[in-house]
Amino acid sequence: MYIKYVFSRRLLTVWNKNWKNKMAEEDTASVEKNISEAFDVKPSVMQQQQEVKQQLSADTYYKYEDLTSRPFVTLGSEIPENLLHLSHSFGYDSRRRENLQLLDDRTLMFIAGNLLVLLDVVTAEHKYLRSCSGGGIGAITVHPSREFFVAAEKGKQPNILVYEYPSLRLYRVLRGGTAQAFSSVQFNHDGSVLASVGGAPDYMLTLWNWRREEVVLRCKAISQEVYRVSFSPYNPGLLTSSGSGHIKFWKIASTFTGLKLQGHVGHFGITPATDIDGYVELPDGKVVSGTEWGNLLLWDGNAIKAEICRRDGRSCHTGAVQPFVLDDGQLMTIGSDGVVRAWDFESINVADESTDRRLHLVCSGFQRSNLETGSVVHQHGKFPTLTLTLYYTLDTKGSEGPSYNLTTKTWNYPFKLLCFHVFIVLSGSAQTPDPECLFSFHAGAIKGLDVSQKSHLMATTAPDRSVRIFDILSKTEVTTSRFNQGGTALIWAPPLVKESGGLLVTGFEDGVVRVLELYSAQRHHMLSGRNPRGDARLRLLQAFKPHTAAVTALAFDRQGDILASGSSDCTVFFFAVGETYSPIGFVHVPGPVQELQWSPRSHSESTLLVLCQSGHVVEVHSPHPKAQNPTKTFQLLDLLRRSFRFRSIKSRIKREEEITRRKAVKEEEKKEREKRLQETEREEEDEDEELPPIYIPDPPSPLYCGFYSQPGHFWLSMGGFDSGFLYHCKFPEEQDEDLDQVSHEPFDFLSVHDTDDDPVLSVTFSAERQLLLCGTHSGAVRVYPLQPDDPGLSSMRAHWALSVHDNQYGHLRHIRCSHDDCFVLTAGDDGNIFSFSLLPPEELQRSLQSTRAEVPPPRVGLENKVLAQDIEDPAADSIETAKQNLETSRLQREAELKLTAKRKKLAELQRTYKQLLTDNQRLSQHVRLTPEELQLDSCFQEQAELEKSRRILEVRKQLSWEDERSRVALSKIQEWFWDSLEDNAVSVVGVHSDHSVSTYLLQTLTELQTPPDHVTTSTQPDADGDAAAERSRRRGGGAADDSSHTAEEEALRPRAPRPAGIKLGDRQEEKLRKAAEKAEQARAKIEKRKQEWTQLYAEKPDEDYEDPQAARAIRDARENVGDLPLRTETERTVPEHLRTNTERKRAEINVLEKNIRDKQTEMNGRIVALRDTKVRLVSRLQAQAEQLHDVQQRLAVHLRRPPPVLPMVRPEETPERRLQFDSSTLERYRVLREQRLNFIQQEEEEEEEGTTRLLEQLEKERDVQDRGGGGGGGNLHPSLSSGKIEDEEEEEEEELNELEAELHREEEIKLLYEQDSLLEQMERSVRRFDAELLLLRHHKLHLDWQLKTSDLRHITLCQELLLLMEFERRESGLQGALDRLVREEKSIASRVDECDEQLRLKQRDVAKLQERHAAVVAAFHASLGQSGNFEASLVRIFRKNVRRVKTREHRGSHDEDEDSDEDSDEDDDDSGSEENTLQNCDSQLYENTLKLRERRVDVETLLQEEKRRADALKEERDVLVKKQRTVKVSVTAAENDLELIHREKQQKMNELDVVVPLRLHQIEFISDDSLPSDLSEVLVVDRTELDRLQRRIEQLHLEKNQQREARLQVRRDHGRLIHDCRDLKAEIRELEEQCDALMMRKFGRLLDLEALQTLTGNRDLEELKQQKVLQETQWTTEIKEWDVKVEASHDALMEVTKHNTELLARKKNLVDENTELKRKLDTRQKNSGAPFQDHRRRVDQEETRRLQALVKKQSEQAEVIRREIHFLSRKGGHVVALSQAPLPPLPPVSTTTTGHTHTSNHRPVRPFKLVQVHKSHK
Repeated sequence: MYIKYVFSRRLLTVWNKNWKNKMAEEDTASVEKNISEAFDVKPSVMQQQQEVKQQLSADTYYKYEDLTSRPFVTLGSEIPENLLHLSHSFGYDSRRRENLQLLDDRTLMFIAGNLLVLLDVVTAEHKYLRSCSGGGIGAITVHPSREFFVAAEKGKQPNILVYEYPSLRLYRVLRGGTAQAFSSVQFNHDGSVLASVGGAPDYMLTLWNWRREEVVLRCKAISQEVYRVSFSPYNPGLLTSSGSGHIKFWKIASTFTGLKLQGHVGHFGITPATDIDGYVELPDGKVVSGTEWGNLLLWDGNAIKAEICRRDGRSCHTGAVQPFVLDDGQLMTIGSDGVVRAWDFESINVADESTDRRLHLVCSGFQRSNLETGSVVHQHGKFPTLTLTLYYTLDTKGSEGPSYNLTTKTWNYPFKLLCFHVFIVLSGSAQTPDPECLFSFHAGAIKGLDVSQKSHLMATTAPDRSVRIFDILSKTEVTTSRFNQGGTALIWAPPLVKESGGLLVTGFEDGVVRVLELYSAQRHHMLSGRNPRGDARLRLLQAFKPHTAAVTALAFDRQGDILASGSSDCTVFFFAVGETYSPIGFVHVPGPVQELQWSPRSHSESTLLVLCQSGHVVEVHSPHPKAQNPTKTFQLLDLLRRSFRFRSIKSRIKREEEITRRKAVKEEEKKEREKRLQETEREEEDEDEELPPIYIPDPPSPLYCGFYSQPGHFWLSMGGFDSGFLYHCKFPEEQDEDLDQVSHEPFDFLSVHDTDDDPVLSVTFSAERQLLLCGTHSGAVRVYPLQPDDPGLSSMRAHWALSVHDNQYGHLRHIRCSHDDCFVLTAGDDGNIFSFSLLPPEELQRSLQSTRAEVPPPRVGLENKVLAQDIEDPAADSIETAKQNLETSRLQREAELKLTAKRKKLAELQRTYKQLLTDNQRLSQHVRLTPEELQLDSCFQEQAELEKSRRILEVRKQLSWEDERSRVALSKIQEWFWDSLEDNAVSVVGVHSDHSVSTYLLQTLTELQTPPDHVTTSTQPDADGDAAAERSRRRGGGAADDSSHTAEEEALRPRAPRPAGIKLGDRQEEKLRKAAEKAEQARAKIEKRKQEWTQLYAEKPDEDYEDPQAARAIRDARENVGDLPLRTETERTVPEHLRTNTERKRAEINVLEKNIRDKQTEMNGRIVALRDTKVRLVSRLQAQAEQLHDVQQRLAVHLRRPPPVLPMVRPEETPERRLQFDSSTLERYRVLREQRLNFIQQEEEEEEEGTTRLLEQLEKERDVQDRGGGGGGGNLHPSLSSGKIEDEEEEEEEELNELEAELHREEEIKLLYEQDSLLEQMERSVRRFDAELLLLRHHKLHLDWQLKTSDLRHITLCQELLLLMEFERRESGLQGALDRLVREEKSIASRVDECDEQLRLKQRDVAKLQERHAAVVAAFHASLGQSGNFEASLVRIFRKNVRRVKTREHRGSHDEDEDSDEDSDEDDDDSGSEENTLQNCDSQLYENTLKLRERRVDVETLLQEEKRRADALKEERDVLVKKQRTVKVSVTAAENDLELIHREKQQKMNELDVVVPLRLHQIEFISDDSLPSDLSEVLVVDRTELDRLQRRIEQLHLEKNQQREARLQVRRDHGRLIHDCRDLKAEIRELEEQCDALMMRKFGRLLDLEALQTLTGNRDLEELKQQKVLQETQWTTEIKEWDVKVEASHDALMEVTKHNTELLARKKNLVDENTELKRKLDTRQKNSGAPFQDHRRRVDQEETRRLQALVKKQSEQAEVIRREIHFLSRKGGHVVALSQAPLPPLPPVSTTTTGHTHTSNHRPVRPFKLVQVHKSHK
């Protein structure tokens, strides 16, 4: 243990030493040694790091221009890279965490989209650093020394950039920290280590040695979003990170492998998990963090030690707790509720965990700042040397209010609302100045942006409830105006509307549209003499509310006469422009409005293009500005409009692109395959992959923007699946009423580069339409140069793009150009607003140096104008609602008048009745009726009551056991179902009345059982698809057969071969083309005429033809005859749409239960709201009673009025308080329990029962106490609660002078008035509450009546459901059988149709073959000519039948041989006899006859085969028709059985009892002026239905007369048409005769005019001529090529001959040398001596063998040379095989004399050079 401890201490010492060395950069060798020891780095890694360290010295900087991201420009385009120049940033991103850092005492730094902005708070100068990755910046931080700052980027593999300040040079680049984006970066206390944490998907926590660009430690933080990471300022080895639902505590621990990051996730335990935005580390290692519900959590280790709240149990803040500040012994917390509170640090630091883990603290110091809900105070920076403390705050949703000075702890100057604030507070001075607002920006997304068309002014609005005006040139904010709701749309009125250009129209989220006027405050000061506080002002001219939801679009028409506003409530409202904007009317559109655009001046008509977010586009014609306002509604129903609903075509586009790509790939593969096939004979082809499917997104893709291209045509930019293209659309000619069922496809599209996942959100054009500017979803700006007059955007190819706003959430929805096209303005959802100049800064400054933005002057008499009334209530009625309310009020007044008339009539009847009673009294006594005579005798009533009581007692005795059983069952049911109740019953009782109203006990909706598996609904048979597929397949086969017949026909008709690929000349082609066009036009005209005739004959009705309109009218009349079929009719057939099943019935029950529950829930909410009202009323009355008591204490006793009885909240009104007990209740329970234990001793089970009884007794006592206080009423003060005022002690009367007496009387009068006022207020409040209770009780009674009726309906539906479930199995079985029969019937019908189609094709083929047969016979007779004596013989030969041998599978070859022999014998005999006759006949005529006979036989064979197939098809069709009839009979039987089931089911359902509550005046079934007892024959009919039937009878009589007259008219028309038809036929005969006569006169015979008109040029002749010319040219070229080749071959032959001659000469030399060597050898043998004879002999033998081998080898070489010469001398040459190797060189010849070996002086023989001659073989 001791060794391990020492080792750990040693590692920790090494680690501390490492950080000190790294921070100071001293002793590099020592640092490397410590790092290698602590982190266990391998030598190779150390060498790499050493190389990096050598490169990165302290003076090493990166070149910022080389790393920064640049705009994208299309390659090959002439677009300059610096097309747009950044001018200024007007916004601030308030969504980011820690997006404000302090660099020094006057410079702030924050992120704006893809830019890092450095703001000088004194000079307001901006400096910009662009993101190097182009993907944005994720987080920023500042070095503790303020000499460096860090920008952690976003994008693919982002980097961390370390800049030096104030030089702004790029000092270090840290790579590989995360995959997508950094979410937080932070330095440690001394700035030597930088910690970074990444976002999704890796969430990597990394510690950097940033000076060396090294990763020290790395670990995954967590699998959730991390908001912040920081080092502990007190312990360098501790870190903390927090984020979504977690907080994690890190420790840099030393292990055997080196230093590691060890993290421990905080355990919330019983505390709910929460997102943690802010926290602060305490010196002792504890951490205090915030929560979402506003309390603070004290963490010790990774567990919660205490939850901190305020002393009274309230939360520290209302909402989430944001950043923390620990300063001067106080912990300051800032919440999203806009409150800043300070807490005693010592109380938190010494806090101990209590039982409930809640630590109650008192907020010390100040508690509230000026910030409102949603405010965030980030942090503060201190500069002790400058005695300056800067606090800067960010208020995202605030409003005006007093501010609190953090230094003096006093309330000071109110902040501005909803903006970003920077405050400077000087410390150490005697007098601390008030905070000063330096800058303010929009908070949240920019919802509206527009520019002035007369000056360099820009207007914006946002949900922060402000409208701001900016000066683009001076880069300042001109003015700001705030309202009570957030802005959603804005437009700057054109000069046609306001010549001065100072009119703006703004839409807000509550549907209000405000017209604002901008004017110069300085000029107004000169006119009015007032002292302004700014340069410009926005004045409200008019406010109106046309919509009930947010205004999304505004647009002025091209004449400036009409203003259109669109909203998300799917309406477009029109206003007439003038001094005041008067409403014209509105139209409904299919979806929420996205954009409005009026047609440009180039269009002939003024129309409004409405783009809806749902993909609908509506074109509305402009209404007349002076149209009369309607009386009942503003809706414009007669306004012309056209609609278009976008249908996705992107999947089809992608499919076509994929097909094109695959074709190109196949072409490439085909070329490669052809190359490979030269070596391999066969290669298998790859199967094609499946093409992408056609996909239609559901729900449809959203529509983002669009614009007109030409009248009726427009471009759209879609999002979602359909992004990536601009779609060119047009309105359909035929407009459908139901747009939800019909969709339309664009007729053209334009691909937009790299926008499949980045759709275009906004589009605008420059003033001259030379530039198209687009804003994308990723916050990038795109600029497309366009050609003039290009509505089809054909020139939209090259583009310039730059990422400006945040790439994740900075969607660029607004982009505009200034009036002079010098500036481009952009605004995104990230709250940033950028201005770009199209000119370089120097040129822009020169061109605009004398120009400044001018604010319009005020109107004349503006100071005398009354301010317009604003609409401040968000719930105010819209224009249409107000008009509807007026109409409703008018109708109510009319109803009141009618009601008054009824009441007068009733009063008259009452007076008449009283008059009758008076007249009765005036009658004589014997005639007068007494009141007793009109009443029932009392004795009968008493006797009936006694009898009833006796029977009740008897029944109770008989049902006592059943009563007890039912009671037990009821208790069980209550226990079982009580938990299903959502809320306890709440009863509200009146104050001065006994009226009460109670809530309903709601139960959760029960889920009905799913239908059983055997239940199947009637589905459409799916055999149609199979039959159709089979039919298509067979048709394809028929087509194949047809093509085969055609091929056979072509084979039987030999044609002269014609070479392919003949290209005619231009003149020849033009001649043929004109002739073909002329023939084609004639052919098309003829074909069109044939189609018209075919269509005309097809439309010709048959003899038994029935007009479809008449049939449809008859069918409609039968279906809509208007009768009322009774459900009790036995023969009634229920229509298909009225039939019901278990699914439909369950749906009806669910809908009914949901409606009942919704009504009950609504009523419960009203009752609970009334209860809450009573609680507030009791509280208010108690407070008023206290005031009354104080007033009466100052009054004399005789002047005091008795106070009213104060109401109390009863227990049944607050049932949720039953389980709430205080200490007194617990004490009372203890006393009761002790008393019970002292007197009763029971067992354990009885003890539990006694405990239950004690609780019941205790609850009863509490109820008695509560009711005692509430039933009799009570007063807050004891003197008032008793109801009697005790006499007060008489005070000594002092004599008052006259002045004092007068003052005393004046005070007494004032107190009496206050007393009377309080009593009157209390009485009025109570009366108002009782009236509300009575009204609610009346509504609840009415609802009870409706619910009872619904319950009865529910019972009936359940009974019907049970009945349907009984019939369900039988019905499903029959339905299944019927479906199978229907499928079979359709399959058979499909096969019959297929047979008919094939039979028709066969008949057509037979007709064609018959025509071919006739053509062959005609050709034969034409070929006979003047044959003379041979005609009869040739005819016999032609008509002779020739049998052909055909191979058949079921016959043997032997029979075939016999048949063929017999046929051949017969043929031989016939041919022999005919040959003798035709010896002198022309051989060509004879051969032609034989060929024609072969054709005739072939055609006859095919004709027989086709007839046989046609007969087989007829037989198959007859069988199918018989089967179809049988199946139809079965289908009819099944339908009848199913209909019987439906009738039986309907009869059973008719037998169910249905309760219908009726009033007496609704019953007309009266017999003898009385209601009969038997109502079984009564028919219950709706009176409106009965009136409809009576009206229908009259209508049918009228229709009958109309039809009779129509029938007479039709008969007259029929006779007239017969007469006209007879005349037309006669006229046709005359025209035909005239046509024949003209043809005979012109042509001499009757011709086919259609064939004559369709004649074309003879292309064969032209092609043959062209072929002849091309062939001659080709042959001439080939002759020239052969001449060149012959000459080259002759030269090659001469070269080879020369070479062969040289080889022969060398051969001769070798032969001579061989002979000389032999001679020398012989001479040497003869001259050798005897002593050396043996030795020489042996040497000579070896030499002889060597020479013989050499001679043999030379002989072989010579033979090879001879063969080579022989082959070379032949024509064609010889090619030596590649495998033949060249001959080796000959070794030198050596000779030996007198014992010594001598080397020959001859040179070695070189290998022969083989000449390869290649010649072309043609």
